[in-house]
Amino acid sequence: MLLEPAGWSLAQASDDVLARLSDELSLHTFPETHAAVVELATGIHPDVDGVVAELTSLRNRLSCELDPMGLSVAAAGTHPLTVREETEVSGAVRYRALNDSMRVLARREPTMALHLHVGVPAPEDAIRLLNGLRRHIPVLLALSANSPFWQGHDCGFASSRTVIFQAFPRSGPPRFFADYADYVETIDPLIASGAIPDPSFLWWDCRLQPALGTVEVRVMDAQTRVRDVTPLVALIQSLARLELESEPSAVVPSAEVLAENRFLAARDGMDARLIDPDAPCLIPIREMVDSLVAASRPHAIALGCAGALDRVHSLAASNGAARQRKFVALNPRLDDLVASLADQFLAPGRRTGIQGEEPGRIR
Repeated sequence: MLLEPAGWSLAQASDDVLARLSDELSLHTFPETHAAVVELATGIHPDVDGVVAELTSLRNRLSCELDPMGLSVAAAGTHPLTVREETEVSGAVRYRALNDSMRVLARREPTMALHLHVGVPAPEDAIRLLNGLRRHIPVLLALSANSPFWQGHDCGFASSRTVIFQAFPRSGPPRFFADYADYVETIDPLIASGAIPDPSFLWWDCRLQPALGTVEVRVMDAQTRVRDVTPLVALIQSLARLELESEPSAVVPSAEVLAENRFLAARDGMDARLIDPDAPCLIPIREMVDSLVAASRPHAIALGCAGALDRVHSLAASNGAARQRKFVALNPRLDDLVASLADQFLAPGRRTGIQGEEPGRIR
């Protein structure tokens, strides 16, 4: 989020900002749908440490280059105060076309997400991973929930971003695909007819990116602190290895169960109780997290990210939504909350100002 430090409102300035960034940072900074948002994108890394180190560097550089422009920056799933009338669409060609297509939907309040790409060169493996990850969408959403405030109020959802964004077509969980041919047969009519230009206009919670050779996880709220990105990256990389090296699960959650669990995770975050696909009962999501981390741990060890994976438990104990609500309970002014979010954009030791509780895209 690009911010005006004077009142911590959104700065509708992405076109100007992108034109003034250094050549080096421009390679990693891109427009988004809304003029108050830019996207930071790392390069490709084989391990968690590398990608988090680059993301930290990019955040620091962006903050430094925005300072002479009189702007600040923060990350969360939503800006706590912005209302629809204050938003503008960016001038980028893709998003002008999106505005023409989505109309009022493109002009709703901006939402910010953390996107992570996992390289999977073989198409059939990519489908296996997509099918496997779709089961874990509610857990990843609950862990990353970081947008409880919307239009100046606590909206009752841990991730209001999820509720806002799902007004877009072609969003939500992907369906189960039998194989890559099934996937191609499903989306080919959309592209061949001209209804959408390419697969990047499928805004599912997880999707294939055939042009990049990746499976992209898109369900997560943007994280205020870099240190909360770390366990999410470790969990997803470890889960990917688990799914690709194990036999596919015999239990395929129905679309209805998956959609309900996604709703419960968006509403209640880490306090949610989700439907157990193996039995008609509700179980605490924290139990699901514990089981998922335990199953992923051997793969995290093999990937060298066991320490980062262990930090999932800390995130589960206090995710972004919980910390935002705790801050507001002590500091009711939401502009103070935005200032706190901005303060935590940089890594510890690089911050100034108010201290408080804490589409980038990581490939």
